[in-house]
Amino acid sequence: MQNRVENQIFDEERSLYNLKNTEVINCKFEGPADGESVLKECRKINVIDCSFSLRYPLWHAKGFLLKDSSMDEKTRAPLWYSNDGRIEDCKIDGIKCLRECKNITVEDCNIVSPEFGWRCKEVKINNSTIDSMYFLFESKDVEIENLNMTGKYSFQYMKNLHIKNSKLDTKDAFWHSKNIIVENSVVKGEYLGWFSENLTFINCKIIGTQPLCYCKNLKLINCTMEDTDLSFEYSDVEADIKGHIVSVKNPKSGVIMADSVGEIISEDSIMKCQGKVILRGLNKPAECLKQCV
Repeated sequence: MQNRVENQIFDEERSLYNLKNTEVINCKFEGPADGESVLKECRKINVIDCSFSLRYPLWHAKGFLLKDSSMDEKTRAPLWYSNDGRIEDCKIDGIKCLRECKNITVEDCNIVSPEFGWRCKEVKINNSTIDSMYFLFESKDVEIENLNMTGKYSFQYMKNLHIKNSKLDTKDAFWHSKNIIVENSVVKGEYLGWFSENLTFINCKIIGTQPLCYCKNLKLINCTMEDTDLSFEYSDVEADIKGHIVSVKNPKSGVIMADSVGEIISEDSIMKCQGKVILRGLNKPAECLKQCV
C-alpha cells in the first residue's frame, strides 16, 4: 500500500471517497455530522482495527480487506455492490450487510444482520457465527464451513450452495433453492426445504416438524431425523435414515429407508403418490409398515 490513514475520526459525507491503495488503521467513523458513504468507491484498501457508526460505509468497493473491525447497529447496509473483498475477525451488527456483492470471503466473524447477503455471488463463509433473517436470499455459488447460524427464512431461492460442518437453527430454510449440498451438519427448524430442487443432505441431523415437502430430486444419505412428523409430503426422494422417523406422509416417488417409522400416512393426497417406505432389515413396503411398527 502506498498510503496510510491512521488514528483519525471521520464523520463527514464521503469522508474518504474513492480512496485508493491505502491502509486505514485505527480510525473511527462516527460523529455529529452523521455523514454517509464514508469509503464509497474505494479501490485496493485495507481497513484494519477501525470502528463504524455511520450508514453505507463500503459501497461499490473493489479489492478490499476489512479486518479486526466493528460495525454497530447504526452502520446500516454497510457493504453493497462491492467486489473482491475479505472480511476477517470482525463484529458486524448493521442490518442488510452484503447485497449484490461478488467474490467476498467472510472468516472468523460474529455477525448480527437481518437480510444478510442478498443476491450475492461467489461468497465464502468460514468459522463464523451469524444471526440473520432471510440469510443469503437469492444468492448463488456460495461455500460455507463451520458456521453457527440462527434466524428464520434462510437460504431461500439460492442456487449452488455447499455447506459443511455447520449448525443451522433456522425455520423455512432452503425454500425454492436449487443445487444444494449440506454435509456433516445439524439442521434444526420447521418446514425445511419445501419446493427445493436437487437438495442433498449427507451425514446430517435434521430436527423439526414437516420437513422436506414438495421437493424434486431430494437425497438424504446416512442422516438422522428428530421430531420430524409429516415428512416428505409430495416429494421425489431417496433417503437413508439411521434411526426413527416420527411420521411420513404421501411421498410422491422414491424410497425412504429407516430403522423405524412411527406412522405412515397415505390419505387426502391431491396427486398420485407412489413413494415407498422401507424398514431396514425387513424390506417391507409402506402398506405393511402399519403392522410392523
